[in-house]
Amino acid sequence: MSGTEGGIPTRMVVHALVREDGTVAGGELYEVAGLLGMTDQQVRLCVKRLVAEGRFTVEGRGRRAVLRLVGTAGPGPVLVPEVGFVRHAYRQDRGLEPWDGVWHAFAFAVPESARAARDALRDALTGLGAAPVQGGLYVTPNAIGPYVRARAAELGLAEALSCLSTRDLAVGAAADPRALAARLWPLPEIAARYETLHALATSGTEPAEPTGGANGADGANGADGAVAGLARAVALAAAFSAAMVPDPLLPPELLPRPWAGATARAAAAAAWDRLAAAAPGDGPRLFRLYDEALA
Repeated sequence: MSGTEGGIPTRMVVHALVREDGTVAGGELYEVAGLLGMTDQQVRLCVKRLVAEGRFTVEGRGRRAVLRLVGTAGPGPVLVPEVGFVRHAYRQDRGLEPWDGVWHAFAFAVPESARAARDALRDALTGLGAAPVQGGLYVTPNAIGPYVRARAAELGLAEALSCLSTRDLAVGAAADPRALAARLWPLPEIAARYETLHALATSGTEPAEPTGGANGADGANGADGAVAGLARAVALAAAFSAAMVPDPLLPPELLPRPWAGATARAAAAAAWDRLAAAAPGDGPRLFRLYDEALA
């Protein structure tokens, strides 16, 4: 069992409900998970796994339990994408990061004996939004060189990496920058994730009804406004991360107009403002993290 419902991992719900003091209230966890369509059994199994992995300790049982985050357990699910990239995206949306017309290319040739390092460098490039052109060659319109060189040095591949900047790039018959972007990046898939985020951010104030399970079909109707708001915040965080993390953040000059990403990010920011205004003062630190990211 993956511990997900509607695309939201159960462990993400647990991490999203961590308060500033590092605790998660069991009752709140079960109620929020129920509104998101998860059963009590899913929550129990997830908590058991998280404790076994050393990520949380637990005092008490079931809805009366209190979970406490273990500070040395390592990173959990991505609740908030890298703050610097989030802020860069919003600056792009406001026209504050115009493209200078320069393409940045990165090439490397690493032997099979260093396969793990080669794969890690490839993951770093794609994680920074670069697209593969052909074997060992990646390109992006964003100036990610310092990040790539730093990662290559960490992996011991500094001497295997070549970097090039150019204003003259053609891939096959495509040379126009917009045509290149459409060829190298899956823009329809990226837009579809943002459309999902936009739909959630602009939907009604209540989260979706549970899709069955042990908690019963009337869980959302019986929950108070605070718990419903928390469930909505968790769903919004999951959708925001799902859209933002794989986004290469191409300059607006290379994207269709209007661009679904800019529209969805604006709607998400407004939704976070509404949710934060209604959140309890001792609510999850998730609200502070998004407030900092969207500032």
